[in-house]
Amino acid sequence: MILKTYARLWADDLSTTLPLLERLTGARPDLHFAFDGVELAAVGDFLVIAGPAEERARYAHATATVIVSDLDHAREALDEAGAEITAEEATSATGRFLYARHRGGVEAEYVEWKPEVRRRVLGA
Repeated sequence: MILKTYARLWADDLSTTLPLLERLTGARPDLHFAFDGVELAAVGDFLVIAGPAEERARYAHATATVIVSDLDHAREALDEAGAEITAEEATSATGRFLYARHRGGVEAEYVEWKPEVRRRVLGA
């Protein structure tokens, strides 16, 4: 069910943050887009969320972004495990997502990519 997990990094400015991550990972960003007041880029196993601190703070409650093959199945598993959905399903440039807090307090974003994004990033 889980296809990829991104550690979240927070930055004031994406253009100054990306060069070092590109060098360290040996990769160019797989994804780069703006969403709701922030700019995001996925490079290697990092998701950089950049922009003004007050805009980034709206997403700071989640510790990771988890890419899943099927968001509906992920939600079923989360519900069965007693997780609390903290942000209901919505859409972005990459697909469908929701936020959930697991029992014990861990909170993550779960994303089901659009087929074309999944093919481009994972080749699957």
